[in-house]
Amino acid sequence: MLHRFIMLVVLAVLASSLPAAAGELRQGPRAVVELFTSQGCSSCPKADAMLAELGDRSDIVALAYHVDYWDYVGWEDTFGEREFSDRQRDYAQSWGSSRIFTPQLIVNGAGGVVASKQEAVSAALARAKLPVLVALSCDDDDKVMSVSISGGEGQADGVVWLVTFIDRAEVDIERGENKGRKIAYTQIVTGRQVVGMFRPGSEGEIRLPLDEVLTGKANGVAILVQQERDGLPGPILGAASYTR
Repeated sequence: MLHRFIMLVVLAVLASSLPAAAGELRQGPRAVVELFTSQGCSSCPKADAMLAELGDRSDIVALAYHVDYWDYVGWEDTFGEREFSDRQRDYAQSWGSSRIFTPQLIVNGAGGVVASKQEAVSAALARAKLPVLVALSCDDDDKVMSVSISGGEGQADGVVWLVTFIDRAEVDIERGENKGRKIAYTQIVTGRQVVGMFRPGSEGEIRLPLDEVLTGKANGVAILVQQERDGLPGPILGAASYTR
């Protein structure tokens, strides 16, 4: 199990630092965008393409959660998980709503917009900022990732999440509303794991063995620091990502 290999956040950053990785590191973003999408949703491909554009921006960590509640229309999403649908429901509940839909884009865990509406997305991003700094580095052999977290004075404590993803995949849709289309998907979430807690105003470090983290087809990892309210997701305080 992953938790056996993870050292939780400690009170001070280790004295030594590791050199940068050969892969792509994204640090100090202004926003984390979480797209809730489905291969069975006819209005989602436009949002999927928009997420690919956002994922190319250096100031954004983009993640796509494929939900399973559209599977009944005739095509089972090849990346869909009930866990991801539940995450979307938890967001809605935290805002006092019972309504979920696709495509929905959530920015920094603080609010959702219709992902196919560019003006709404741009407005949400213009207001976005993250007060906690998450810095990543890897050893020369790309085996161990060091995660340093600092800042955020005055904020409530946050949960440190490790999120794995596939940076790109193409799928031939054989049934359902998108039948006959070949669609490219990006930043496809494959799993989520709590790896620690962070108290804003302190400093801490986590070391992660990448070969144990990046399993299956996953070739990317994002670290999110996110508040929780009564067990429900709250604002995201900081983030960084790495793609091999």
